[in-house]
Amino acid sequence: MNIEQARFNMIEQQIRPWDVLDQTVLTTFGFIPREAFVPDAWKNLAFADVEIPLGHDETMMHPKVEARLLQALNVTPDDNCLEIGTGSGFLTACLAHLSKHVDSVDIHEDFTRQAEQRLLDSGLKNYSLHTGDALRSWSSGQLYNVIAVTGALPNYLPRFEEQLAVGGRLFIVIGTAPAQHAMLVTRQAEGEFTRQMLFETGLKPLLGAVTESRFVF
Repeated sequence: MNIEQARFNMIEQQIRPWDVLDQTVLTTFGFIPREAFVPDAWKNLAFADVEIPLGHDETMMHPKVEARLLQALNVTPDDNCLEIGTGSGFLTACLAHLSKHVDSVDIHEDFTRQAEQRLLDSGLKNYSLHTGDALRSWSSGQLYNVIAVTGALPNYLPRFEEQLAVGGRLFIVIGTAPAQHAMLVTRQAEGEFTRQMLFETGLKPLLGAVTESRFVF
């Protein structure tokens, strides 16, 4: 496989046609080596329009969904980010590349360990990885400019929006398959939020979300 040609095709044939026109996001997908974050057994699918298995019945998101997420969050070099669900570490790397710092938490210890090695190999340093259950107990105790939730919730929960600083943006997917919608939540002021539906998609549920989801706005 010609890796650079495959990367170019991913950007031009999958990501850009899905209304991702932000040049910073497109450049990030050209710069961060997605193939370095894919499990060895699936390297040949690193740039394909598929969800790549990671173990624990978890997958990497489609590249176009990752790109739409980054475009919606409009990450800047001054932003402190929180990622819920480290997974392979690829989105962590993209967020680190774009921002000041990323805290990323995953419930699976082996995901955290594997992502740590991949991120070390990438040369990025502005991140901290944590193992814990961000839906129930794990919290850094700080507010963030950007929060990316990489697993779906069947119903909306306020837990994550409460961790936004004023002006902060949250990307989250709500619903159960096949009716799921990506949403952008912005904290306009203390206690004031706007919630914007972005696009329909499909995403694995956040582990434990079914029993925790009680709040509907």
